[in-house]
Amino acid sequence: MCTVTYIPATKNNFILTSSRDVPFAREKALFPKEYIDDNIKITYPKDGRAGGTWIGYSEKKRLICLLNGGFKNHYLTTDPNSKYRKSRGLIVLDLLKMTEINSALSEINLTQIEPFTIVIVDWNTDLQLTELVWDGTKKHIKKLPQKKHIWSSATLYDDTMKALRESWFNESKTYNAKSVLNFHHHAGIGDCNVDVIMKREKVGTVSITQVTKLEDKITMNYEDIKPKQLKKLQA
Repeated sequence: MCTVTYIPATKNNFILTSSRDVPFAREKALFPKEYIDDNIKITYPKDGRAGGTWIGYSEKKRLICLLNGGFKNHYLTTDPNSKYRKSRGLIVLDLLKMTEINSALSEINLTQIEPFTIVIVDWNTDLQLTELVWDGTKKHIKKLPQKKHIWSSATLYDDTMKALRESWFNESKTYNAKSVLNFHHHAGIGDCNVDVIMKREKVGTVSITQVTKLEDKITMNYEDIKPKQLKKLQA
């Protein structure tokens, strides 16, 4: 998973949208709600398998979104002595609880964690957009400019597919929450292997989550693709 887009809005506001692509056999996620973890309020949809999440925001004025894989697709370890020690979705929750994100990224131990990419939006002061790629050996931390961005998971999309999807996004008129959702529902060339709503034999898009920040108000919209439902949480 996944496909993620980011649209900056006026002042310290933004729209981040995530299409979750996972095996159809994976346990269904729970709809988003607010949890209290170590006395910190965190809102997220809970993964049905490991109990973590791929997207969430906390009262630490931070949103984190996860994509599987680093820069390239990787092979899962088959060595019983080198199993991954922790779910990547639990790493998301750990980072959502940290007081200062830059120190947290430097200090967090990712040894024996499967490769991933996370997008971090932090608004403790000025709006800050950060990308962390963990390639299984090294952290790659990059501050990103406040402009529109798209990410596609390295485990599902090769460089050609990523470039194609980026071209769709750059050409699209994605200015507000509604138009971004329209992109996540309809962008593509009629090829379900590469379209943003993706469907292959065993894996496909199962949900779309959109988080918008407008001044002090955070809104999370969650749409379960099968069956279609829409729930709205506001903070």
